[in-house]
Order: sequence, then C-alpha cells, then structure tokens
Amino acid sequence: MKILTFAGSLRKDSLNKKLCGVVSDIVKKNNLADIEFIDLQPLNIPVYDGDIESSTGIPAGVQQLAQKINEANALIICTPEYNGSIPGILKNTIDWLSRQKPVSLTGKPALLLAASPGALGGVRSLWHSRQPFDVLGTQLYPEMMGVGKAHETITADKTLSDAKLQANLERLVKDYITHAKKLI
Repeated sequence: MKILTFAGSLRKDSLNKKLCGVVSDIVKKNNLADIEFIDLQPLNIPVYDGDIESSTGIPAGVQQLAQKINEANALIICTPEYNGSIPGILKNTIDWLSRQKPVSLTGKPALLLAASPGALGGVRSLWHSRQPFDVLGTQLYPEMMGVGKAHETITADKTLSDAKLQANLERLVKDYITHAKKLI
C-alpha cells in the first residue's frame, strides 16, 4: 500500500508539514505502508482562475500532484486552521485538482489531521476541510484529530511530547490504514 501525505500550508517551518513528518515516522516504524510526503510550495500552484485554465490548461504543479495522488492508494492530509476555517492554499489546491478529469481525489481514502499553536489544534479547519473533499467523492475517514499547541508538542525527533496524544495519533493512523486497505 502506498500513502501520499501533504500539508495544506506553504511555509517552510509549517507545523502541519512537521505533523506529516510525525505521521510518516509512525507509518515507517510500524511497517504499515510506503509513505511519501509532497511539499505543495515548490509546485507553484497559482490561484484558481478559469482564464488561466482556458489559456494554458492545468498548471504543471497541479498535474504533478494529481499524478502522485493517482499513484497512491490513500491520503493523509494535515491542515492548518486559518481564521477558524480551511486555509486558502488547501481549498485552492482542491479546486485545481477538481478541474483535471478524472478527478484524482474521487474515491480516494483520506485521513484529515490538523496542527495549530492554539489550544483547539485546528479542529474547526478539519470540519470545513471535509466539505470540498466530500463533494468530490473522497472517502473521508470519519475520525479526525487536531494537535493543539503544536509548536510545543511536535518534537525534533518526529514525535509528540505528550505520550497520550502520541499514542492516540498512532492508534488513529493504524486504524485508518487498516480501514483504507479494505477499500483498495
């Protein structure tokens, strides 16, 4: 099984990119699947504009991401929370991916996670992020998880400093992968 993970953030030191690293480490240490991280920042995905699509087609970065999604059996997406909702980069990426046919997200199992410096851990973003994925037919895992105070909780050795939170994340990732394997 091959999993693709990415963060709905462009920033180099993004907490959600770091959370992707924690998840990747869990998957690798437990031999659960092959996992690959893709950074959206170097893909240079422009703001969705129908005029761009009409004049030059789907941007190369979107095509590259869609190809990676097509090659994966499942997705794990870590998203920040911007003003209590889905970050623009994630929504924009979904909008571009929806323009390429067939839509790479359709039918793909996905787990949504969030990391935030706030106490809620990005949970509000998770609920808003579900909507566009659901509309596109992505098979969203029902359980989600937010990591609060992530700037303190995510360690340099790709774990969570709170043992109970780390155990909960490991259980969730294992349960999700078990579920996703049944769908492929």
